[in-house]
Amino acid sequence: MFNPTEPGLMTTADVSLETKIPIGTLRYYRSNGTGPASFRLAGRVRYRRADVLAWIAEQEQTSRRGGVFGCGGLV
Repeated sequence: MFNPTEPGLMTTADVSLETKIPIGTLRYYRSNGTGPASFRLAGRVRYRRADVLAWIAEQEQTSRRGGVFGCGGLV
């Protein structure tokens, strides 16, 4: 879980809990460079919260569909 003594840094488990993406999938994304930016700190994988949020926003931008309807719908 997110450790408040390391502001902004998350473990793979933290990212998994917050995004509901399985740890194995996050590891797969890391191995082929498609997931959120990460790095090793003292031999352990860490993610910056800002990078995870940016990656989520990027995923939303590239996969968003709909949301704008004509006559009487959402605008």
